[in-house]
Amino acid sequence: MAKSLPSTNRSLPIALIRAREGVMSPIREMLSETGITEQQWRVLRVLAEFGRLDTKTLADRSSLLFPSLTRIAATLRDKGFVTQTRDDKDRRRQFIEVTPVGQLIIDNHAPQAAIIVEGFKETLGEQDYETLLDLLTRLDPGAQN
Repeated sequence: MAKSLPSTNRSLPIALIRAREGVMSPIREMLSETGITEQQWRVLRVLAEFGRLDTKTLADRSSLLFPSLTRIAATLRDKGFVTQTRDDKDRRRQFIEVTPVGQLIIDNHAPQAAIIVEGFKETLGEQDYETLLDLLTRLDPGAQN
């Protein structure tokens, strides 16, 4: 006899989807005034944190599939938020870097983003917030331990 599935109230995949919606709702609200998408925000955030990156590394750190990053980077480039350059030695390899205009989007919204994070910490408590991040990292097959 097959073991019964847990209640959907105790299903990790469903709980993660529900939690993602709860986390992303205030971020979507913040981004609604910027004209950029959640994925574009992630790319800009990663570039602001790490600087110029090759497209493979940027896709990994932004949690995007490579074809999606290619499309997103082209949109961000067209808006003047990033630059794309080819490697001099390997013309197939491209680098992406945030422009001052792209950095300004991050800088202008960092205070609001910090308030959103503080709200999550207030809801969970500082320790549980950090524990949750640690636990989720353990489930990430690409995490750097």
